[in-house]
Order: sequence, then C-alpha cells, then structure tokens
Amino acid sequence: MKEIIKIKNLYKTYGKINAVNDLNLKVNQGQLYAFLGVNGAGKSTTISMISGILKKDSGEIFICGKDIEKESNIIKKYIGIVFQESVLDKSLTVYENLKYRAGLYGIIGKDFIKIYEQIEDLFELQDIKNSKLAKLSGGQRRKVDIARAIIHKPKLLILDEPTTGLDPGTRKKIWNTIRKLRKEYNMTIFLTTHYMEEAADADYISIIDKGKIIAEGTPLELKNKYASDTIIIYNVNEEKIKNLNLPYKKIKNAIKIEIKNTKEATNLIIKNKNIFQDYEIIKGRMDDVFLSAIGYEIEGEL
Repeated sequence: MKEIIKIKNLYKTYGKINAVNDLNLKVNQGQLYAFLGVNGAGKSTTISMISGILKKDSGEIFICGKDIEKESNIIKKYIGIVFQESVLDKSLTVYENLKYRAGLYGIIGKDFIKIYEQIEDLFELQDIKNSKLAKLSGGQRRKVDIARAIIHKPKLLILDEPTTGLDPGTRKKIWNTIRKLRKEYNMTIFLTTHYMEEAADADYISIIDKGKIIAEGTPLELKNKYASDTIIIYNVNEEKIKNLNLPYKKIKNAIKIEIKNTKEATNLIIKNKNIFQDYEIIKGRMDDVFLSAIGYEIEGEL
C-alpha cells in the first residue's frame, strides 16, 4: 500500500521544550488517520512541519515518497489544509474565494469552471455561491474552508480540529461531506480532533503526549487495550450476580459489570447462560481510551 506520509525520528524544540520528540508514523493512501493529543502535546507543531510551514530540527518527512526538505514546492501541491481558524476572505463571496484560491495553482478559465461545478455539487454550495462569507453560518463557512483546501485535488487533506465550536447537527453535516469527499477522490485524511466520537471512525489512531506517540492502533485495538467493556444485565436476581464473584454496580432496573474485553465477556456468558438471558455488551469508548493512554485527568472537553 502506498505511503502518503512517512515520518522518521522527527524532532522540534523550543528552548528547553521538546515539542516533537523522536516522532515516527506512517499514513497509507486512502486512510482516515486520527492524530490525538491534549493542547500542547505536539499536534499543531507536527502539522506545521508536515505542511512545510515550520522547519524541523532533525528527522525525515516524506510526502508521497518525496523529501519535504528537497522537494517542498512539489509537495505543497499534494497537500490541502483546513486550519482551526478559517482563512477565508469574509469580504468575498463563496465563488470568489474558491476562484482566487484555484488561481494560485494555475487553475483558471474553463478548467476552474469545470472543477468548481464538481465541488459545488459535492459540497452543496448552490444556494450560497454568491453569498459573502461574512453572512454565512459557522457550518457553511467550514464547508467552504474544506472546499478551498481541495480545489486543486490534493492527495492529502489535513483537517486540524475542523468541527470545533460547531453544534452536533452541523458537525454531522460536515462529516457527511468529508465521507463523500473520501469516496469521490479516495483522498487521504490526517485529522486532529477533540471529539473522540469522530476519532472512533478513523482507520488508524495515534495518541501523542509531550511530543511522543504513546499509543497507536485501530480504534478496536485501542479499545481492547485501554478501555473496559461493560455488560448490562436486565431482569436478573442480584444473588445470582453475586455468585459470579465479580465487582458490579446496580443501575435502575439493571446490573452493570465491567469486563476486560469482548472475549472475556463471551466466555462469561457461555459459562453462565442461566444468568445472561437479557443483556447488552457496550464497548469501551474512545474517551476512556484517550484518558487511560495519557495516564492523567485533563480539564474541560477533550
């Protein structure tokens, strides 16, 4: 499988602070790769180095097999970025913003019109095409931010907390658009997010803390390693639960048992069929994975 991003032994320091400390990762073509960490963990520094905005101290970064130090001008054409803060010109219309951005890549005239029509359909921009950015909602502006980032059809789209501050309904619409984008262009997406349910849909996840990757794997692999599953049993006599010799908690009309993983839950159920007549198994959440991996509590929203 083709590697879109390959990073080897990457370092970046600010004085005595190791913002990125011997970072190694690879992202394959077509993947949705989630890069998670608390504020100050090194996410934005890494993105800035991947995109060529910031110079690395040492290590290697390859984008589509090309060394970012030697072929940065070519690599810039491979990358589209949606920053945390919008970079759109609020005094211009949606169409004008996209037209001027396309012009930077030499996409003009009939070539631009053809690409714009594709993007207009993909992002459903028909009703806001001639609206100035200042008059759009946060969700509408974010859609245009993403459209701007992919106007040149990059191989890699970097999304730096793309839905922060948006309401749940708008976040859902943005993600529907991102899924269509992946399907339409087979685009590789490198995502940072504070919303763990978004990360749960990723193909692969790395969790970074103090500049180092401290956990990585598929969502299922990480849940099995860092988060307990839960069995909720309904309509059962508490005395029978006591005979299992496992810690449990009563919740309303049910009993909750934490279990290491689904395999352990399955074995328990098979051995105690008389108890497990009405139950459900709930997989550990990505929030639990994140907190367990970093090993300390954090304040505010993830």
